[in-house]
Amino acid sequence: MTHTAADLVEQIIRTTGLPAGEVRRIVADVAAYFSEPVEEYVRRRHHELQVRGGKNEEIFERIRAELAHRPVRAPELSARQLRRIVYG
Repeated sequence: MTHTAADLVEQIIRTTGLPAGEVRRIVADVAAYFSEPVEEYVRRRHHELQVRGGKNEEIFERIRAELAHRPVRAPELSARQLRRIVYG
């Protein structure tokens, strides 16, 4: 059985009672979040964690762990590879 975004929207409407327009927006936001390219994700997360006072060593380890648990799994990247994505 193949499920579509429309099926997901209908399921969420049935189970939550949220308005259809709001559910469609939420599903679109989630889909966009998980379709973000790895390089953009790494740069964005690095910036977010750095702004919160994180140190690069901790940040890169956390990003590596996060990448391993995304629904569409990214290739395993070393701290050096992550550093290159962030700093070029």
